[in-house]
Amino acid sequence: MTSDDGVELLHSVSAHVHSRDILVIAGPSGAGKSTLLRLGNRLDVPSAGQVFLAGTDIATLDPLWLRRRVGMVFQKPSIFPGTVRDNLLVAAPDADEIRMTSVLVRVGLVATFLDRIGDDLSGGEMQRVCIARALLTDPEVLLMDEPTSALDPGSRRGIEFLARELADEGLGILWVTHDLAQARRLADRTLVLVDGRLATDSVARAYLDDAADSGETEQ
Repeated sequence: MTSDDGVELLHSVSAHVHSRDILVIAGPSGAGKSTLLRLGNRLDVPSAGQVFLAGTDIATLDPLWLRRRVGMVFQKPSIFPGTVRDNLLVAAPDADEIRMTSVLVRVGLVATFLDRIGDDLSGGEMQRVCIARALLTDPEVLLMDEPTSALDPGSRRGIEFLARELADEGLGILWVTHDLAQARRLADRTLVLVDGRLATDSVARAYLDDAADSGETEQ
């Protein structure tokens, strides 16, 4: 994967996300973590190589259909103007009250949130609404790009707990983080990216151990 100006962003990276699995992609800033995530639902298009969903090259799939099967939650909660109801209807215009309430409950909110104004929510509540919006399309995989980095510790742990619940219910989750304490809490499997390449097992272990010894990003 190269940028428009020819800079190599990823090289020979291969990863698999399974149902009931949280795969954490860790590594230093600029390692290519977010680029890898964005390839998963064609926000970026690979200059070489392929990305598959259930054995099908996603380049052959309609992007809108793909993004319903592969949801994405960003670092900063992206709340649209209006109520929580309005935000959910962006993802599923035909969703009824029961379906919207059900997905709110699934992410730890209550039915009365439907009529709350999005801008009035806390950061943690906004991120839960974003996750609910992604879940309304019944995705097979959820891509999460440092979704707790802007949250306070209590909200951060709440989103982590929610991710674990969703994975246990059958969702596959690809979670990008630079927070190695979080990676240790969350991951079923961890891959380390360094300079756009997957670190070898020995380099990855050394990176994770060094960060643990230094207390890096403990929350």
